[in-house]
Amino acid sequence: MRLTILGGGGFRVPLVYGALLGDRHDRRVDELVLHDVDAGRLGVIERVLRQMAAGREDAPTVTATTSLDEALEGTDFVFSAIRVGGLEGRTCDERVALDLGVLGQETTGPGGLAYGLRTLPVALDIASRVQRLAPDAWFINFTNPAGMITQAMQTVLGDRVMGICDSPLGLGRRAAHALGLPGDATRFGYSGLNHCGWLQTLVHDGVDVLPTLLDRPDLLLTTEEGRLFGPEWLQTIGAIPNEYLYYYYFTREAVAGIRGSAETRGEYLLRSQADFYRAVGDSPDRAHELWVRTRRERDETYMAEARSEGEERDAADVAGGGYEGVALALMAAIARNERAAMLLNVRNGTTLPGLPADAVVEVPCVVDASGPQPLSAVPLTGHPLGLVQQVKAVESLAIRAAQEGSEALALQAFALHPLVDSVVTARLLLAGYRERIPSLDAVFR
Repeated sequence: MRLTILGGGGFRVPLVYGALLGDRHDRRVDELVLHDVDAGRLGVIERVLRQMAAGREDAPTVTATTSLDEALEGTDFVFSAIRVGGLEGRTCDERVALDLGVLGQETTGPGGLAYGLRTLPVALDIASRVQRLAPDAWFINFTNPAGMITQAMQTVLGDRVMGICDSPLGLGRRAAHALGLPGDATRFGYSGLNHCGWLQTLVHDGVDVLPTLLDRPDLLLTTEEGRLFGPEWLQTIGAIPNEYLYYYYFTREAVAGIRGSAETRGEYLLRSQADFYRAVGDSPDRAHELWVRTRRERDETYMAEARSEGEERDAADVAGGGYEGVALALMAAIARNERAAMLLNVRNGTTLPGLPADAVVEVPCVVDASGPQPLSAVPLTGHPLGLVQQVKAVESLAIRAAQEGSEALALQAFALHPLVDSVVTARLLLAGYRERIPSLDAVFR
């Protein structure tokens, strides 16, 4: 099978290749194509992969190209992890908002809208090329904001495009582990949108054991979410939120934490990855070693603004990864007809009442050769339903704004986002992003 990775010069690509190296099935990926617009970064990651595969005769072949059509033609699967505007754009996503006293974050809030607006035209162009060059391919979207990008691409590719994220799976596994239960022997009653969902049930042997966990503050505090939100808040809402909901429930604290840091997450990654790519250029024979070291530092600092000073991430969370495992399991389920239960970003249909049929939601699915099919999900009620309805309405406005090149629709999206507190602020946000990010400004030209 042939797999194409868009954004093939990206730092996380070796995670996927590591998963491919561990796959021993007869029907597995034997050809990997990397595509990126940055030939230098592409060459570095290609070198890392070749060092990972040293001595492995059964390792998938690796080809790197800057030609998008060449990368897509005839492929079986496409993984998309592109970053329009690069990490420089991400730092602007964060700083423009923070300078106005608003949350600056990659996927949540106005930063996520800015990222989505400049990414949507590129994603839709890619979808059209896939439709022409590889109409039977399955498209797996990693690109953030995952729900928004996946929903837009489905207007071209239909249900052959789906979004993945490791956050919900990690949340479910941590909750099960806190109770001493194996994650693969429990069902995660998780539903919502990407980076905006809740674990509402945790079923083991036909019994929902989540109330047992919520009644035990000591067990909750063994989980990343318990420490992040606090046991009292989890008990109050009767569910365990996705970690990104910290930005909604503790907005003031999040903004203060980010503004009080020496650098934003984007600025850290820009510096860290520039150092990595430069170091590999100086010491090409150490490419994989340098990647491992940089990845460990990157994982340890994830969401540092939400932790107390001196508090470190749990070792299991750092080592757990997950995103590459989800991707491989999804591809295996489709290619080999290995029926699997997964949490994915898919078309809603009638799965979550209160949301449009064409909305992309994050819910439990069963996957086989026919692709993903959403299972019956735990309905959202109360404040979770209200929040996802508002966030989804904003995402839909952003999609239309990008498709139509409409500044008015983009302004509505910013102004109506629950983390933007004023229409005046929304105007300043849009103007600031257009001034500092050329690829976003080009959407409206």
